[in-house]
Amino acid sequence: MGVANTELIEYARALRPAYRTGILSNSFVGAREREHQRYGFGDLVDDLIYSHEVGMNKPDPALWELTCRRMGVAPDEMVFVDNVPQLVDSALAFGINAVLMKETGQVIADINAMLSVG
Repeated sequence: MGVANTELIEYARALRPAYRTGILSNSFVGAREREHQRYGFGDLVDDLIYSHEVGMNKPDPALWELTCRRMGVAPDEMVFVDNVPQLVDSALAFGINAVLMKETGQVIADINAMLSVG
């Protein structure tokens, strides 16, 4: 639970309702409540998937499959963003479009290119 990236939060908010959005987090008990209180994540996205609630962690392929099912998309219809190269590689291997976050502007540009917007 670091500092909120307000630029990325506003970008994610602007994607709705044209796109379904979600947060997939390797998490701990109480994360949902704390993050909603601090950042309002429960109102920001369509679905929140916390690893401790579903009993698996990224990069488990079963978690990628669960995420696709809950978001209602095929892997190649999803864009996943993370700052951990191994998790991005795992998502790519599963067939998910994935972006390695280095900085906010780069992430937004990469997502826009994948969505053919902006």
